[in-house]
Amino acid sequence: MRACAGLKRFITRSSKTKMDEHFFEARGIYYRTNNWVSGRPTLVFVHGLSGSSSAWRPYEERLKNKHNLLTFDLRGHGRSLKRKAYSAYEIKHFAKDLRLLLEHCGASKIVLISHSFGTLIALEFLVLHQQMVDRTIFLSTSFSPSKSRVAKLIAPLLKITSAFEYLPFRERTAGHIDYAKYPNTGDWNLRRMLADVPNTGLRVYLYCTRQSLSIDLEEFLTHITIPVLIMHGKKDSIFPVKNSLIMKERIKGAQLILLEDTDHIIVLNKADEVVDAILRFICI
Repeated sequence: MRACAGLKRFITRSSKTKMDEHFFEARGIYYRTNNWVSGRPTLVFVHGLSGSSSAWRPYEERLKNKHNLLTFDLRGHGRSLKRKAYSAYEIKHFAKDLRLLLEHCGASKIVLISHSFGTLIALEFLVLHQQMVDRTIFLSTSFSPSKSRVAKLIAPLLKITSAFEYLPFRERTAGHIDYAKYPNTGDWNLRRMLADVPNTGLRVYLYCTRQSLSIDLEEFLTHITIPVLIMHGKKDSIFPVKNSLIMKERIKGAQLILLEDTDHIIVLNKADEVVDAILRFICI
C-alpha cells in the first residue's frame, strides 16, 4: 500500500487533524489522507447527500494515529467538481469515482464506512467491487428508496429537473462548512440545511435526490459475503429503521446496532458512539 501521491491542488495541512488535502484531477475529486502506514487498516468514509468530507472531521481526529484514513467529497459536493448533466449523478458514476480514487491511492481491502445517500453508493460499489472491501459499515442506511412512499410522491415532481440542463451552469467547486456549529440538530433542522445545501447547489441536490429514488438493490443484499455492521437511529425520519432490520435479516452474519432517541443525522449527533462501534467492529 502506498500513500496517495497524485496531483495536489490543495496542499495545506490542517493543524487540528493533520490530514493532507489533495485533488484527484482525473475525476475532479477532493480528498484527504493522513500519513499511511503499511499494515494498518485503511478506513474509507463516504458522506451523505448535500454534505461533505468535513462531516468526518471528528472521526479523523480520533482515528488518525492508528489507522490509514481516506475521506473525500462526492462529485458535485464540497470541493469536488460539479457537473452540469443529470446523468453525471447516476449512482454508478459515484461508485466509479470511488474505485478509481482507491486505485489512485493504492488502497486495497478497505473498511468502507458510509452514511445515508453514501450507503447507496457503498452498496453499488459492493455490487461491482466487493473483493476490494474487507468489511463495511452502513449508517442510517437504505437499499431501495424507489419503493418508499416518499419516492412515489416526489419522484414525478422531480422530473422537472430535466429542464435544468437548459439553464446556464458553471462547472466549479465550492467549500466546506463547520458542522461543529450545528450540534444535535434534527433531521429537518432548517438552519443546518440552509448551510449544507450550498455544498452542492440546488441543481445538484435535486439531481442526486432524483437519482437516489430510482435505486433498488434489495436483491443484492443476500450476495454480500463480507462482515457488515449496521447502525441506525430509531427516530430516523428520512430512511426508516425498518431498512436496517431488513438488511440484518438478508445479509448473513450482519451486526445491527439500534440507537434510542437518535435520528438520521447519526454521523454528526452520535460521533463518539459511531467511532466506538467502528473500533470494536474492525478489531473482531
